[in-house]
Amino acid sequence: MSHFKLGVEVTSAHDLLPKDGQGASNAYVEIHFDGQKNKTTIKENDLNPVWNETFYFNISNPNKLHELTLDAHVYHHSKPTNKKTCIGKVTLNGTSFVPFSDAVLLHYPLEKPSILTRSRGELGLKVFLTSDPYITASSPLPAMNTNMAGDPRAAQAAAMDGMSDIFSSSNKSDMRQRRTFHHLPKDSNSKQPQMVVPPPPSQPMEDPPRTNYGAYEMRARPPQPPRPLYSGQPSMMQPPDYSLKETSPVLGGGRVVGGRVIPDIRPASTYDLVEKMEYLFVRVVKARNLPSMDVTGSIDPYAEVRLGNYRGRTKYFAKNKNPEWNQVFAFAKDEQQATELEVVVLDKDLVVNDIVGRVRFDLHEVPTRIPPDSPLAPEWYSLEDENQEKKKWEIMLAVWYGTQADEAFPDAWQSDAAVVDDPSSSYQAHIRSKVYHSPRLWYLRVNVIEAQELLVSEKNRSPNVYVKVQIGSQVDRTKIVQAPNKNPIWNEELMLVAAEPFEEHLTLTVMDHLAPNKDEPLGKVVLRIADVTRRVDDKNIQSRWHGMERSTSAAMDPENLKKDKFFSRLHLEVCLEGGYHVFDESTYYSSDLRPTSKQLWKDAVGILEVGILNADGLHPMKTRDGRGVSDTYCVAKYGHKWVRTRTIINNLNPKYNEQYTWEVYDPATVLTVGVFDNSQIGGGQNNGSSKDMEIGKVRIRISTLETGRVYTHSYPLLVLHPSGVKKMGELHLAIRFSCTSMLNMMYLYSRPLLPKMHYVRPLSVIQQDRLRHHALKIVVSRLTRAEPPLKAEVIEYISDMHSHLWSMRRSKANFSRLTSVFSGLLGTGKWFGDVCQWKNPVTTVLVHILFLMLIFFPELILPTAFLYMFVIGVWNYYYRPRYPPHMNTRISHADVATPDELDEEFDSFPSTKSPDIVRMRYDKMRVIARRIQSVVGDIASQGERVQALLSWRDTRASAIFMVFCLVAAVVLYITPFQLLALLAGFYVMRHPRFRRKLPSRPFNFFKRLPTRADSML
Repeated sequence: MSHFKLGVEVTSAHDLLPKDGQGASNAYVEIHFDGQKNKTTIKENDLNPVWNETFYFNISNPNKLHELTLDAHVYHHSKPTNKKTCIGKVTLNGTSFVPFSDAVLLHYPLEKPSILTRSRGELGLKVFLTSDPYITASSPLPAMNTNMAGDPRAAQAAAMDGMSDIFSSSNKSDMRQRRTFHHLPKDSNSKQPQMVVPPPPSQPMEDPPRTNYGAYEMRARPPQPPRPLYSGQPSMMQPPDYSLKETSPVLGGGRVVGGRVIPDIRPASTYDLVEKMEYLFVRVVKARNLPSMDVTGSIDPYAEVRLGNYRGRTKYFAKNKNPEWNQVFAFAKDEQQATELEVVVLDKDLVVNDIVGRVRFDLHEVPTRIPPDSPLAPEWYSLEDENQEKKKWEIMLAVWYGTQADEAFPDAWQSDAAVVDDPSSSYQAHIRSKVYHSPRLWYLRVNVIEAQELLVSEKNRSPNVYVKVQIGSQVDRTKIVQAPNKNPIWNEELMLVAAEPFEEHLTLTVMDHLAPNKDEPLGKVVLRIADVTRRVDDKNIQSRWHGMERSTSAAMDPENLKKDKFFSRLHLEVCLEGGYHVFDESTYYSSDLRPTSKQLWKDAVGILEVGILNADGLHPMKTRDGRGVSDTYCVAKYGHKWVRTRTIINNLNPKYNEQYTWEVYDPATVLTVGVFDNSQIGGGQNNGSSKDMEIGKVRIRISTLETGRVYTHSYPLLVLHPSGVKKMGELHLAIRFSCTSMLNMMYLYSRPLLPKMHYVRPLSVIQQDRLRHHALKIVVSRLTRAEPPLKAEVIEYISDMHSHLWSMRRSKANFSRLTSVFSGLLGTGKWFGDVCQWKNPVTTVLVHILFLMLIFFPELILPTAFLYMFVIGVWNYYYRPRYPPHMNTRISHADVATPDELDEEFDSFPSTKSPDIVRMRYDKMRVIARRIQSVVGDIASQGERVQALLSWRDTRASAIFMVFCLVAAVVLYITPFQLLALLAGFYVMRHPRFRRKLPSRPFNFFKRLPTRADSML
């Protein structure tokens, strides 16, 4: 049996509803969990009873803990009738249970036991999980009457009688039974619980029982990891180390228990989804009247803030006695190793930096600033020399304690994200948290209609011309058309991607295809994208003729366009499409589905708040000073907004505690959060690579989140390597989705997923995939030019750029998903086959009765089907997933993929492997394609047999079928449909003794029909 147990400490109740008719209640608590029941003692005539009793329950199956519930009922015991009346109840879900180290006392409001009753008051419970093998489950109280409840001595005697029975049975069954704590009734005036501990069976029974005050039960236990959560079918279970773990952290708004925030006594801060981190802030504004330190009578000053081993430096100014720095330094309070802060002004020199003066602060005297207070005003402080004498040189400073909610925190130098070896290095710009916005993307539709008066080099040759369309690095072309009269007609539409602000030009070049790899330009047209017509629907736009020039420079010269030297023209229809959504990420994990034009945007339906708390157990990604380290940061992407946390240096368990907010316009979108190692930090060896290495990512679909609930889970960071799947650590997130308009949210489920233009003028799959790659390249080029840049490999990893490439593992996983989808249908077919075979006669008879009811009352067919689905939905509601889905190695087939399949998946395109490996993989693909070819051929053959019924390819078979159709028409006309359906149903479900093992005659007839397979080579 598992050692996991659930501990429930019932402390007290408050403001209960009086039930005895005299303004009081005889209250006790009855607890139900996993088929077990325990109850506390009765507190007479008390509306605020105190129990302080602890019970332990066995957990039969820890893997199904999230499906269990704990029910605590508060009852009133009536003495005259010896009956109980429910005052209220508390129901806790299994996902809210936490280890003992994280458990806190919570007062839960009592719920009404039924609709027609009322309830009030609170019940104090402390619920926790334990795996201590020396703790046994509590035994239920022996039956007792009300007189014993009021007399402690009588209750003690009754308990002793119960104990003797327990010991006698214990000696007969098992001499090694562990001690069990039994809760005894006591006087209502007593405030401490009394627990009778039975002596071991080997001790004589004449010794009185000793009183135990719970020291054994409530002793300190080692901290336990969060319980893993499982979801889905048993075949989709994955190892516990790869599973999601629910946590109960203390955030800015209070402790989170089961998705509900228990408010703290202190006022909640704006950052209520992250843990509060205190910092010592030092703002170094400027200095004045600094002395001359060089022989030239000048000074190159800079300031250094010192706190223990941490050093923060400002930039230095050359030859300036009144420098202005205006820089902020933040030192983590939990990492402070000193009680004194020192700000030193130095003169930068080639050999030794000379000290100009210093200012010291006692940290016990530093004030605390709580937003939204105004910023602390800086003050002038006189500098002290080496002899601690005040000088006339002064520095303006502001020192205060604050949290990460302080507006100075994002741009401050941070001690937990600082390069210790060089505090003033240029790496500081690459480790700060930033928010990025993707550029607004448009589809550019170019309809190349025709050209006139083309001038070719050889006048007697008919040119083979096409038009090349280009925006930046995007290039597309029309088909090649032969133009004998030098007036080719294409009438072909091309689609490209453009981004605001429209800085690039649209270039169209008419090319003459002379030979393979040999083309000659005949003219160019250059258009400013900013001048192109914009539309949001499918209305026709006016086409225009554009004069062509020989070169790009001539085509871009406005003065040259007024001259009529070159008579070739190009007929175009160009517009910017604002009614489409431009995909710049994988279509499976889209984070935004709005059209490009803001005129078509609807109001937001909710707010998504994400707190990036911390990461645990990260793998070292580089070596520094002979040890493995990681310099990690997180990137979250939803919609057009990208966020990047600060980089935590030399820490495998970094704490970020940063909170971000997004507006949600459609719940059918996905939030993606990734963890990366920063390669810009010096002093490390990252396998010779300058790329930021991915550590893992998490995807969360917004529609799977309940409104208003706070999800605090630790997500495993799983990465697929050529050697197999590997867990790189865990990412701790706090997520809350708040709905601003539930009516709009429900209405949205009836609206099309994509904008209207995707259905009016749809794009092909190949065209959409090509445009997605172009859009992603534009986003990469824009965000990599930001400061600090968001690297290309980070954007591609978050956007799943390579998710559409071939993968044998992914193909098997998709086939397994398809099999799982149809498993219910296959299971129904198997069940019906068993019914037809009369394997369970009772079930078959019931199915016959149901069949008769549906035949004689056909109006019940649809109501029965929908009622059945309603009942199944209500049944599944109890087992619904109570946490977001996460990466599953079993569904992804990552745990069963062979090394060759993984090596093929990580191969580039085109392949860089040796010819032997490529030939081997090609042969394997041929085997798989042969199976698919056979299946497709069989499906085609069955369809051709159906066509052959009336095609007279087999005259005898067609004649038989024609006679059957005629007879069937007459029979169906004169026979009631209900009778035919009844006969057909009884025939299909007939008893096996009336069946033959040979195939039926209609099946034999169908298999003999001809197919077109005979005509294939």
